[in-house]
Amino acid sequence: MATKATIFKANINVADMDREVYLDKNLTVAQHPSETVQRMMLRIVAWALNANDQLGFTKGLSDEDQPDLWQVSYSDEIELWVDLGTPDEKRIKKGSVRGKKSVIYTYGENSARNWWKQQQSNARKFKNLEVYFIDDQSMTALADAATRTMNLQFTIQGGEVWLNTDNETIELNIEAWQTQD
Repeated sequence: MATKATIFKANINVADMDREVYLDKNLTVAQHPSETVQRMMLRIVAWALNANDQLGFTKGLSDEDQPDLWQVSYSDEIELWVDLGTPDEKRIKKGSVRGKKSVIYTYGENSARNWWKQQQSNARKFKNLEVYFIDDQSMTALADAATRTMNLQFTIQGGEVWLNTDNETIELNIEAWQTQD
């Protein structure tokens, strides 16, 4: 019998002063059986960093034709394509061609830096692609903050990202490796 997804409930408040976006949202997030808690929490962070009422989680790991998150317009155009991890060259192109904007959030100090050395020249071809790295310390703190029911408040200002949970405040260290011009 196949292992089922683990369901997490997150009450999320986003105060993004940089983009002037302020949202309260209740999200239900399914952790895929092959997905780590860190990666599942990074999906929530990616949602908060790009917060929008139309931004949603996809089948992600279960369907390779879809990103981890996307924002689709009413006319079915992909406004935003968000991938996590270290996608290959074909995947980077797919997201950048199909989405008006494509964002990759990578993590895992050694693997991410090696991946970026290999993919950087290819990634530079896509002017609508942004790439961000989340450090190991932040990823560990995210995993430690995960509970089946969470209250998460994200404060984003001046490029800094703070996450408040019921128990602690975490500064997320996010490096911009490639941004739109």
